[in-house]
Amino acid sequence: MDLNLSRGVSLGCVSSSSAVKVLGIGGSLREGSQSERALHIALAGAAEAGARTRAITGAELQLPFYDSALEERSPEAERLIEGIREADGLIIVSPGYHGALSGLIKNALDYVEDLRPDRRPYLDGRGVGLVAVAYGWQAAVTTLDQLRTITHALRGWPTPLGGSVNSAEVKFDEAGGASDPKVVNTLRLIGRHVVEFARTREASD
Repeated sequence: MDLNLSRGVSLGCVSSSSAVKVLGIGGSLREGSQSERALHIALAGAAEAGARTRAITGAELQLPFYDSALEERSPEAERLIEGIREADGLIIVSPGYHGALSGLIKNALDYVEDLRPDRRPYLDGRGVGLVAVAYGWQAAVTTLDQLRTITHALRGWPTPLGGSVNSAEVKFDEAGGASDPKVVNTLRLIGRHVVEFARTREASD
């Protein structure tokens, strides 16, 4: 299945107004990075499960350093905050830099603080699929662990299955595939789990 890797594009939209909405956040400042391609594969899994999906990546995440004391937000920050507010589930993919998630992704997640006064504060009630992509297993694993910790702190529900991708061994291509098909299957499954969680929550409300 080919994926459109352009920034901010919707994937797999369905006509039903009640469709689950899944927001993808991730990538790096390099367009078409390995982490961005991993994000779109996971979003494709969510779309296959019937979700309406959208990605906020790369330059769209170049936000001012988060400052809770400031009332005004940049247009990019407002789009991110509103996107998270409207989402029924999220998929977050970060590159691993020096054993940790990127500053770009961490700063974006800090903006979730603006949802604190909402009826549904922070990431409350949302399933969150998490993936770390790094050149080496150590950084891939530690970055995924940090993403899980942050998600818990923001009251989100990490999916049972997370993704640690060693880009020294696995390469993603422009067509939505990878040198290891098992990695593609895992990423798509993460996307499907986010949708399944959202539907289970909806049914229980």
